[in-house]
Amino acid sequence: MIKNTGIHNNILELVGETPLVKLRKTTKKLQGSYFAKVEAFNPGHSSKDRIALHIINVAEKKGILKKGATIVETTSGNTGFSLAMISIVKGYKCILAVSDKSSQDKIDLLKIMGAEVHICPANVPADDPRSYYEVAKTIHKKTKNSVYINQYFNELNIEAHYRSTGPEIWQQTQGKITHLVAASGTGGTISGTGKYLKEQNPNIKILGVDAFGSVLKKYHETGKFDKNEIQPYKIEGLGKTLIPSATDFDVIDIYEKVSDKDAAFSAREIVKKEGIFPGYTSGAVLQATKQYAAQNYFNDDSFVVLIFPDHGSRYMNKIYNDSWMKNQGFID
Repeated sequence: MIKNTGIHNNILELVGETPLVKLRKTTKKLQGSYFAKVEAFNPGHSSKDRIALHIINVAEKKGILKKGATIVETTSGNTGFSLAMISIVKGYKCILAVSDKSSQDKIDLLKIMGAEVHICPANVPADDPRSYYEVAKTIHKKTKNSVYINQYFNELNIEAHYRSTGPEIWQQTQGKITHLVAASGTGGTISGTGKYLKEQNPNIKILGVDAFGSVLKKYHETGKFDKNEIQPYKIEGLGKTLIPSATDFDVIDIYEKVSDKDAAFSAREIVKKEGIFPGYTSGAVLQATKQYAAQNYFNDDSFVVLIFPDHGSRYMNKIYNDSWMKNQGFID
């Protein structure tokens, strides 16, 4: 069934089945063919709609989520928006612990959606009581009839993409995909999608995208968590300062790190050359793809899918704001 025909019972029926769009100008100089999985076409404008809806549906079926319940979560913004949207439709209260590096656009949206928002410092250790991880846990403990989604350590995060994003890409490419390039934050998208695709064809390469200041790349390569890798960075929804169990590192072939500045300019390039209005992490994914190409990961027969996780409207006060870009030293 085509989703945009007929009448839908609510907005949640539009989650998934996002389009695959050929990239032409941004990847013109690279070997191979490149396609963007544009997750901004989800009703909550990001790939997080998939995991939020799946986790809540499963919790309802198991009787964990009951009438009048409160949903609590740790988020950089997008998962929070998805949960707030779902809470409106299903009648739950929503409380979110949000990193202070999240864009003001995201924070404003969460409040407009009726969520209770607690802003937490990003540049503190994950086990610090002020971190958004610990704040969410504390809120959950103090709130009766509440459920903590816990996307970083919830296997349903992986399962959501295994059941939806992976099969969609396989069908849309008619099995021709040779490489998947995806950001790694909680790890659900790259792990679930990658697992499904490798089951269809084990030769498909799963290429991760990490940020400078994150521990994921080194952990993948060495199995060691190195606190010395941790430093402040601006990209939202990418990289981590802890090791999320929602990342299946065995599925991922390799990681490439990108800088805040390069990711920001690549996002702007997508707008100007493709007419797609992407979020900050989408810019990181394109930038990583260029860096992989420079290392000869692709050839003329490569069929590369890039997952663009969210929409640029959530970054109007950040990467699409010249004053912010100047303040970061990205432009003169």
